Amino acid sequence: MQQSVVPELAHTAPRPIHWVGTATAIAGVIALSSLLQPGPATAAQHHTEDRTAPAATPPDPARAHFPLECGPDEPLVEKKATGDLDGDHRPETIALVHCDAGMGTPPDALYVLAQAAGEPHVVATLVDPEDRLTVTDFAVQGGEVTATLLGYSSPDVPSCCPDTRTLAEWRWNGHAFIRSTPGGTRTV
Repeated sequence: MQQSVVPELAHTAPRPIHWVGTATAIAGVIALSSLLQPGPATAAQHHTEDRTAPAATPPDPARAHFPLECGPDEPLVEKKATGDLDGDHRPETIALVHCDAGMGTPPDALYVLAQAAGEPHVVATLVDPEDRLTVTDFAVQGGEVTATLLGYSSPDVPSCCPDTRTLAEWRWNGHAFIRSTPGGTRTV
């Protein structure tokens, strides 16, 4: 038999009393650590700039000058909608405008307004009044303008009774508003 270089240690064989002692020591450390908590944090957060800018106010069409000739009367803003159309985090306003006619159905214009130097100004014409269209519904959603356009199949159709219906969408491409016609559009 070969003799070990390391003397045999009697305490290397664990007995139940060893486990009780170890458990008691661990319980004592846990209890002591729950009593000794660190003080409140004193570090301050330093902000070099405010990351949340105040929301920009959309252009007010009541203060805008529209390129629409209505004689002695002012153009009438029938409806408006706002949204960020060009992705610059500042809202634009879409204004449905026409001349206030005593009778008949004056053609509509659909303008995009942006704020510059604190004043609203027209940056795009989506529907020109010379096209003799009536906008029955429009909305701004997801950077896109959608509208239902009523028009005329020929100059012989009386302005009281449009005979075509088209759905249209406009989206900013970085340089201009591009018009498209959604699938499933029908002409009446």
